[in-house]
Parts: sequence; C-alpha cells; structure tokens
Amino acid sequence: METEPGVPSVFAVNVLAPYILTALIERPKRLVYLSSGMHRGVRPRLDDVLWIKRPWSGSSAYAESKLCDVLLAFAVARRWKEVKSNALEPGWVATKMGGPSAPDNLHEGCVTQAWLATSEDEPAQTSGGYFFHQRPRAPNPIATDIRIQEELLAECGRISGIRFD
Repeated sequence: METEPGVPSVFAVNVLAPYILTALIERPKRLVYLSSGMHRGVRPRLDDVLWIKRPWSGSSAYAESKLCDVLLAFAVARRWKEVKSNALEPGWVATKMGGPSAPDNLHEGCVTQAWLATSEDEPAQTSGGYFFHQRPRAPNPIATDIRIQEELLAECGRISGIRFD
C-alpha cells in the first residue's frame, strides 16, 4: 500500500511523519517516539527505505520503520541537547494489528508514553533512552550509530524536502 507515488504508507506514517513533525515544530521539552521490539531483528536499508530495489515484505518494512524511529529519537537527543528525546516499545498488545493472542496488557502498553512525556521521575528525565514498561531496555545496537542516524536524517530530508536542523 502506498500514499504518494513511491512512498509506502508504512514508511510515510511510521518514519516520515514523525521526522517532518519533529523538523517543523518549535522544540518542545520532551519528545517520545513509539517503536517496537521488532526493531531488534533488522538492519536499516537506508539505500532503499522506499522498497524500490527489493521485494516488499510488510513485516520487515514495519520492523525497519520502528528501528528508524529509535534512530530518529537518538539523533534528536544528540542534536537537541535541551530536549528530552526517548523511544519505547509498548509490548505486543492485543490490538487490531497485534491480534487477540498478544501476551502484553494494552493498558500497560500506553503507560510508558505518558510517563516519558510528563513524569518527574529521574529515569523519565533522561534523554536518548529506550524504554519498556517504564524501565530502560537495550535497543538494537545499530540505533546508537551516529553515522546511520545522520544517514536517516539526510534520506528523510531528501524524500520530504524538509531539512532537519
């Protein structure tokens, strides 16, 4: 499924929209990016984020997009020192996408987002972190690679025509 010609909706919604919103908003005190545990099992294909050179795989595209969200969160934390920017995974919850047999609690899946956005707890006052159920969790190590973070920002800028400063 595509939105604009050549831009798959999974990339447009999960990566390009957060990138554009981040690039255009007045810098807030906090930013929270929603990822997925699926991001751990992939490597980003920044040379083919739009899936032009390879056969389409919905689950791989989703997982890569969620890795890109962590890359974006970490790039923002690194570049905008005054903004607390973090990423999280809500867990595998019973939603339309997650399915009825998902093992995690739907309510617990949304608690961490609100906590990172509003809490005065010390862990929520950090930046450049990855969380699961209000606790730090190790992200895919690729997410900390500054070169890949910069490549993602450049590619999103190229596709959107909007520069991230």
